[in-house]
Amino acid sequence: MNAALHLELNDRQRELLLRGLRFVRSSRMLEMRDQSDLTDAERAAELSEIRQLAELLDIKKRKSEPAKV
Repeated sequence: MNAALHLELNDRQRELLLRGLRFVRSSRMLEMRDQSDLTDAERAAELSEIRQLAELLDIKKRKSEPAKV
């Protein structure tokens, strides 16, 4: 995930996307899977990526963080 993509989203679009990411993350966490599928490390990495994407979009959380210099 190194390529940057710049989107201009209004608040409603951002919230819909965030809800979708939360749904996907929950779904992946609860998913029944075969042993031949993702390893635990791969699954944890995938869930971490989804969490990071959601954090990028979560304005409320970003507003409460101190400024990065």
